[in-house]
Amino acid sequence: MNKAQLIDAVQEILGGDTSKRAASDALDAVLQAITKAVKKEQVQLIGFGTFKPVSRNGRMGRNPKTKEPVEIKPSKTVRFVASAALKNSL
Repeated sequence: MNKAQLIDAVQEILGGDTSKRAASDALDAVLQAITKAVKKEQVQLIGFGTFKPVSRNGRMGRNPKTKEPVEIKPSKTVRFVASAALKNSL
């Protein structure tokens, strides 16, 4: 499912009088709130899952083409852990 399909699904769930623009704005607001919050702390959506900010340590890697060692710098990323309810629904 891509973003356009998700907007269509949100519009359908909210009802026939909801415009596609309103559904898009609602989805964008939720994504923006999650993005802003996960920079500071984990975001837990009961029944769906948890977005956790994690730090990756620097390490040595290898260029697959030249086989030369390459230093990989430390970085930050987001990890998603699905809730038990979401796992059981599959």
